[in-house]
Amino acid sequence: MLKLLSASISGLLFGTGMIISNMIDPTKVIGFLDVTGQWDPSLAFVILGALLVFTPCYHVFIKQRNLALSGDKISFSTNTNIDSKLVIGAMLFGIGWGLAGLCPGPALTNLGTGSLTILLFTLSMSIGMLLVDKVFKKRTIHFQNQIIGR
Repeated sequence: MLKLLSASISGLLFGTGMIISNMIDPTKVIGFLDVTGQWDPSLAFVILGALLVFTPCYHVFIKQRNLALSGDKISFSTNTNIDSKLVIGAMLFGIGWGLAGLCPGPALTNLGTGSLTILLFTLSMSIGMLLVDKVFKKRTIHFQNQIIGR
């Protein structure tokens, strides 16, 4: 029950913040990304505001804990490698974000508007994530089988 409650409150706060800051408006996001044209710096203040709230909360409440409020173990990645998968994935994410003015969080928040465009974007994004997951799992399994001689 605590997991459901903490997830619901977190999602509600996140979605409400995106709506209030207008991060769900693709034209606003594209205006922020257009640094060589008619740049709209207002989303930089949203990011700065989020960091001003999150940073002290992270150091005071999160960093010292072993368990999340939901009871799940908090684990931090130790992987600091910058490999081709990371670079290519970041580039594809950035291209998609720049073309559509949406990333996963705002897209999911926008589903409530009933927009067919948003629905198609979210569906395409989900299919893309599933396909990539299947491709990389197959490659990983194939690579592991080669190593152990299967």
